[in-house]
Amino acid sequence: MGQTISVDIDRDGKSIWVFERCGGTSCDASDVAPILKIDPSGNVTRSFGAGMFVFPHGLHVDRDGNVWATDGRGKGAKGQQVFKFSPDGKVLMTLGKAGVTGDGPDTFNSPSDVLVAPNGDIFVADGHGGDTNARIVKFSKDGTFIKAWGRKGSGPGEFNVPHRLAMDSSGRLFVGDRSNNRIQIFDQDGKFLVEWKQFGRPSGVYIDAGRHHLCRRFRNPTRRSNPGFRRGLRIGSAKDGKVAALIPDRSR
Repeated sequence: MGQTISVDIDRDGKSIWVFERCGGTSCDASDVAPILKIDPSGNVTRSFGAGMFVFPHGLHVDRDGNVWATDGRGKGAKGQQVFKFSPDGKVLMTLGKAGVTGDGPDTFNSPSDVLVAPNGDIFVADGHGGDTNARIVKFSKDGTFIKAWGRKGSGPGEFNVPHRLAMDSSGRLFVGDRSNNRIQIFDQDGKFLVEWKQFGRPSGVYIDAGRHHLCRRFRNPTRRSNPGFRRGLRIGSAKDGKVAALIPDRSR
């Protein structure tokens, strides 16, 4: 594989879906399929998306087993989009305009992640630092724009690399606000509820529905970006934010 940017669990509870960068660091000019379904024995049982992506980023499997994926960059007439695939790889919906960068209701600038709520509403974390966007965009289940919130900054409801999304059983939206070294939690209308800094610099977010625990993949490329925190996976409660465990990164 190339850079493996996102993973989610299939609705069968056993297989996983992997989004990787076409055997390298991007999918530009590649004919490799970046979306893979892998069974519990490690066998690739399905793959699709070849020639569709510039820079694979976010992946989400909804309650119906559909696979959602974001393309975080644009080049020519490709990229800056969010795709909904059926489990066999058929394109069911496309959000954004191919290769067009913007901050309007039908354009993105570096969409990092996507999540579908139980009622079908779609949330996109739009932005990846620099001169890209810094917002959350909400659509109805048929792809109609509802609203957007957020801007570049470090205050409540502001973002600097809104990198990952998750939703707990009460419907709260968790945003891994990576370069602000925090998780921000909102209701589904964009009302700011609370921020958590105890999980460090979150690159990934996952909430276990069975135990209602919150898992964070922690990224800390330099000590200056988040002093005092160790690299690794932090596990804690999605109810009160209490950190219960750390699986350290042994490679550093």
